[in-house]
Amino acid sequence: MLNAFVRLALWAGTGFTGRRILFRRGGIAIRDLRAFRFNNLLSSFQLSNVLNRNQVTLVLFSGFNFTGSYRVFRGSQSVRNLGSFNFNNVTSSLILVGRILSDSEIERIRSTGRPPRGVVVIRQ
Repeated sequence: MLNAFVRLALWAGTGFTGRRILFRRGGIAIRDLRAFRFNNLLSSFQLSNVLNRNQVTLVLFSGFNFTGSYRVFRGSQSVRNLGSFNFNNVTSSLILVGRILSDSEIERIRSTGRPPRGVVVIRQ
């Protein structure tokens, strides 16, 4: 149930504009954003856990299958411009969970290519 209260909205444009994709539950690992025709398009997002605003983690990866450089966002937040994080239009895969992922868990995901247990995995 941890993931039932997680919400994520992705936008292709900065300032929450352009094409949008909504996820109304967490517990998702997208190995390849081409599955949504959204590879290298992410520019802004809104992330929340409506039950406990601190219990959510979004990890964006520049490479497919959770590889390459990455940015971690913990807790409910809105990011108007991923350019502020030097990550505009570079996301190719992501992981979203309704809890805090530790740095060691993220490193394990990167080294093994395996997302956390209990998440839905989407491939291209």
